[in-house]
Amino acid sequence: MNEEKPVPAPEEKKEQIAVILPKSDVNRAFCVALPVSGGKPLKLTGDNPHDFLQFLKESSVAWLNFPVKDIKKDAEIIAMSLGFSSTLVPTLFSSYLSAYEDRDTEMGLMLPAVAVKKFDVLISPILILIRKDLILTIHEENVNRLIRLSRYADAFMRKIKPTLINEDKLTIILTRIIDENINRNFDHLREIEAQGDELSKILTDTSTPRGLIGPEIYNMKHALISYMDTLWATLDVVNSLRHGDAELISDSPKLLARLGILSDDVNRHIALSEHMSDVLASGLEVLQSIYNNQLQILNNRLQLVITWLTILGTAVLVPNTLATVFSNPAFEMGPQDKVWYSIMLVVATIFSTWIAYWWIKKKGLLPFKVD
Repeated sequence: MNEEKPVPAPEEKKEQIAVILPKSDVNRAFCVALPVSGGKPLKLTGDNPHDFLQFLKESSVAWLNFPVKDIKKDAEIIAMSLGFSSTLVPTLFSSYLSAYEDRDTEMGLMLPAVAVKKFDVLISPILILIRKDLILTIHEENVNRLIRLSRYADAFMRKIKPTLINEDKLTIILTRIIDENINRNFDHLREIEAQGDELSKILTDTSTPRGLIGPEIYNMKHALISYMDTLWATLDVVNSLRHGDAELISDSPKLLARLGILSDDVNRHIALSEHMSDVLASGLEVLQSIYNNQLQILNNRLQLVITWLTILGTAVLVPNTLATVFSNPAFEMGPQDKVWYSIMLVVATIFSTWIAYWWIKKKGLLPFKVD
């Protein structure tokens, strides 16, 4: 197949690129390349795709990284400026979390980059576009894992043998980029684990409002599910690379074995995540049981108070009724009646109290067992 010729960006898009790309030293685009003539890798930074065109022409294989403010808006412009087809980036964005697109003369990958803040899982896409002599990565400014990798990218590329064919060189660089993203994603599982431990501590406090516990438990489970979605999405891309037989990827069994190692790493991360999910879930179930028992104890105490208030209320009601009745002038009560009247009130109180207690016990309304 004939390779697609680089599509020059329209003038208005060139101006747009110059404005949207970051200008700081930290977030500037960088390119690390192996020169055609051989020798040590060369490194160049810039703010615009056109800053690298001449540099790429003098390189046999290059890795170019672009941080942008809005990847959905800027990625297509940058890719077209560097010679990729206009439909490649939109095709990648049409997928969820990850994507794999092989067009023989060019390839496109989309991988999820995870950042966890408490139980908020932030997922940003990393685009990896490949042609015969270039790997282009595009990501948003808040994703700094590839920027950290760039600090020693020249030392890494220095180890690539110049006698290798371009497909082998591209595969080595691509494997290293994917491995860096996988490892950085897995680091954020510790944040979920730490927040889960903090939630367990909150649950042990009996004064914690029940309205707070439910949403927090849901947030933790949702964070784990979202995180594991990114692991499965990454595994899909790695397996597609292993079994897709792309023209731009090496056929060397040794290099393809590296992709197999990446797949094993992701599977191990998935297993660890599922294990942590089981541990946290079982721990939360135990804590919820303890919390429910504490609530049951409190409920029993309240029921005990209500029971005795019922008994006392009944005990007071009967003598109070008798006193009201005998206070009527029709009975002509006087000081001479105080002895038998007092005895009647005491007996009525004791008798009504016993009757109320016996009835509550018979109906099984006591919150405790009486032998």
